[in-house]
Amino acid sequence: MSRIGKKIISAAGVTLSVSPANEITVKGPKGELKQVVDRDIKVELVGDEIHVLRPTDQIRHKALHGLYRSLVANMVAGVTTGFQRNLELVGVGYRATVTGQLIDMALGYSHNIILELPKEVKATATAEKGQNPKIFLESIDKQLLGQVASKIRSLRKPEPYKGKGVRYSDEIVRRKAGKSAGK
Repeated sequence: MSRIGKKIISAAGVTLSVSPANEITVKGPKGELKQVVDRDIKVELVGDEIHVLRPTDQIRHKALHGLYRSLVANMVAGVTTGFQRNLELVGVGYRATVTGQLIDMALGYSHNIILELPKEVKATATAEKGQNPKIFLESIDKQLLGQVASKIRSLRKPEPYKGKGVRYSDEIVRRKAGKSAGK
C-alpha cells in the first residue's frame, strides 16, 4: 500500500463533503476549496479523520492514491492555517509596490512590470533600508500560490555571477567565479 496514501488526515475544525460527481469540498475558518477526484478513488470522513481509499493495486491506482491524499491534505491545511511564500528582490534599484491585486515591480528593465494577482492570493511588499525588498504572498490554495510565486520569479531569475534577480527567501543561489583578473 502507498505510504503516503494510507496516512490518515486529521479533519479537526473542517467540514468535508463529497458530491456524487466525486467533487470534494473542504470548508474551514479561512475559506472553502474544491477538488475533483478521479472516479476510482474514494474519500471518506470517519469521525475526525479523512481516509483516502483505492480499489485495486494497479499502478495507476497506486499513483492516484498518493496524489489525491496529498491534495486533500493540502486543502485541509489551507483552509485551517493557509500557506505563505516569500520572495526577495536582489539588485540595485529593484523594488516592488502592491496596490490591491496589482504588483508593480522595477526589475532592471526599461519599464516597470505590472502583474495582476488572482483574487485568492493576497500580497504585501516591504522595503527596509539596508535590506532587499521583499514580497509576501498568502493564499489558502497551495497550488495557485506556487504558480503565482513561480511566475513572479520567472520575470527575472537569479543569475549565478552577482546573484541578482527575484528569488525565494529560502532559496540558495550557487555563485560562479566569473572571469579571471589577469593573463
